[in-house]
Formats: sequence, structure tokens, C-alpha cells
Amino acid sequence: MKTDHLSTARKTIVGIQFLFVAFGSTVLVPLLVGLDPATALFTAGLGTFIFHMVTKGKVPIFLGSSFAFIAPIISASKQWGMPGTIAGITGVALVYFVMSALIKWQGRHLLERLFPPVVIGPVIICIGLSLAPAAVNMAQENWILAFISLLTAILVLVLGKGLLKLVPVVCGIVVGYIVACLMGLVDVSAVAAASWFALPESIVHFKLPQFAWEPFLFMIPVAIAPVIEHIGDVYVVSAVADKDFVKDPGLHRTMLGDGLACLAASLFGGPPVTTYSEVTGAMQITRITSPAVIRIAAGTAIVFSVIGKLSALLQSIPSAVLGGIMMLLFGSIASVGIQNLVHNKVNLDETRNIIIVSVTLTLGIGGAIIPMGTFSLSGIGLAAIAGVILNLVIPPTKKA
Repeated sequence: MKTDHLSTARKTIVGIQFLFVAFGSTVLVPLLVGLDPATALFTAGLGTFIFHMVTKGKVPIFLGSSFAFIAPIISASKQWGMPGTIAGITGVALVYFVMSALIKWQGRHLLERLFPPVVIGPVIICIGLSLAPAAVNMAQENWILAFISLLTAILVLVLGKGLLKLVPVVCGIVVGYIVACLMGLVDVSAVAAASWFALPESIVHFKLPQFAWEPFLFMIPVAIAPVIEHIGDVYVVSAVADKDFVKDPGLHRTMLGDGLACLAASLFGGPPVTTYSEVTGAMQITRITSPAVIRIAAGTAIVFSVIGKLSALLQSIPSAVLGGIMMLLFGSIASVGIQNLVHNKVNLDETRNIIIVSVTLTLGIGGAIIPMGTFSLSGIGLAAIAGVILNLVIPPTKKA
């Protein structure tokens, strides 16, 4: 469908639909790590606007909360508290800035050398499987609720049509929440007491993050996977919109826009943002690829962020409901990593590839930690660095 001829009303309706597709994942991340979901909606909308400004308003991409940082944020908050963790998230922006400069200087060939599929696949698998214990622990608080939420999400994925198929998270949470209410397991007193209009807490009590080197360095390695995800998403969006966004406005600009959005998110106390493939899927179904529609979705996210009762409602969702959804989502993330290896035909008969995959998975899933004074390298970040180094130092298998 040609979006140039859509009326303003039609664009608005589609923009709200697109936000609905991204809504579940965007608010789920802050709920899992202890951040304000209203702030996450605000920073998702703000970050998307920043991205569109940097990319000259040409690229129809929505930025939402990144799942790659759930485990790192939880781990970092235990060591340095949430204020220190939020400050450390600024390190994510630095990685995007450096990658943007490298792409501008060398093109994407250098990134392909540093981050081939044999490295990225296992890292993505680590992101999903390292979160599995959290999903199970939350689900076991009430297995009935968890199972109902999980089953609903699965049915939507299997039987849903059109845009409905893209919102299994929202459907699972809504059904699980209704059942929880019927079981008397939801305390709605906070929702009743909340005002209709309320700015997110991080905005009302805005203060600059207190910088510290330890959480800053802790977050940097974790950003490798979202950076590669960003590149892949830009290529997919280019294919869906039938335009070459890698050349115009350029991959270096999209990377810079994502980095600035992450920086803004950290300044306002939100989780790092990343390109959302769910919205890309919605564009593919509707054939509507107008960047203006994405900006309407971003504006709607900001509007939702100041509805006080919505924020209170989100925070009243029982943990078991979220746990049921997480069992599907985190397994899906791991599946994407496996798909990445298969799609790129990574030969696991080669000793070199076996070593890289094995060490990366063991370090990431096993929770290995290398202490360095007051700083430690661990988890996904350690696994990603190990994978990159092994890929560079182990010589390619010689063909007979």
C-alpha cells in the first residue's frame, strides 16, 4: 500500500496499532528488572524520535526496550545498585558510537570480520538461556497462572491471523491478568489510588546518573549482540520498504541514532532500546512502511507514559503471569540464535567452529566470572568477548 496517500486519521490508527505490537515487550523488560514501565514507554518514544531525527526521517524503525540487557541489569543492580546500573548503561551508547564510526570509516566488512555468525549465534543463544532460571522462578509462584498465560500466547502465535499474531505477549498477559483477578490474586488498590495523569518518576525527579567505571565497563561487552541485531534489522526493513537504507541515509547514521537513543534512555532512567522486529513484521503485513506512522507510534508511547493508572496497572501484574510469558520469549530468543547458525550454514563439523561455539555457550550459560579488582567481566559480555577473540586467533580450517 502506498502510504503517501493515507489520510492523517488512517496514519494515526495504524501508528497506534504498531505501538500495540511493540507494547508488551517494551513494558515487560522494565517490569522484570525493577524499572518504571512508564519511563520505558517514554524513553522508547523519545528514542524513536531521536533515531528518526538522525536518520533524516527516512527509516521506518521503532525502538523499544532491549531483552539483551535483562540479565546484565539484574546482575549489575545487585553489585552497584540501580543508580550505578543506569549510569553503566551509558556504556551501551559508546559501543554504538564506535561502531558507527567504524562503519563510516571501513564499511560493514570490518564488522563481518569481528562478528561472524559463528560468534553472534551462540551469544544470542546465551541471552535467551541465561534468563531461563528467572522465567521458571517467577512461573512457579503459581503454575496455573503461568500455564494459562503461556498457553494463550502459544495459541495466538499458532492460530492468530494478521496483526493479532504479532501480539502474543499482550494477549497472554491480558488473559493471565483477568484469570488472576478472578482468583483474587491481584491487588488493585494502587490502580484505584493512582491519578489519571502522572509524569514518570524518573522525569519528575530527574537527576544525572552518577558515573562509575565498573558498571560502565560491565555493560559495554553486552552491547555487541544488539549492535549486530541492529544491522540485521536495517537490512530487513530495507527489504520490506523496498529501499536501501544501508546506503541512504547510511548504516552509520542508523547506528548513531540507536546509540543516541540508548544514551537518552540512560539519562532518563530507562532500559537500553533496540530496533523492534515485531513492528517490522507489522509493516510487512499491513504494507504500510511510512516513517511518519512510526513517529505516531512513538508519540502514542509518550502519551501512554503519562497515564498514571496505566503504569499502576502494569505494576500490579502477578509475577507468575510474567513468568509464563517469559518461558516462551526467552526460549524464542535462544531459537533465533540457533536459526542464525543454520541460516548462515555455519559448519559445526569444523573443529574451529566447535571450539568457538562451545566456549561461548559454556561461559555465557555457566555464568563464568573473571574478577578484575573492583570490576568483573561475566555472563553474556564475557561470552561475547571470548567468541570474538577466538574467532580472530584460531586460523580458518584449511580446505583439502
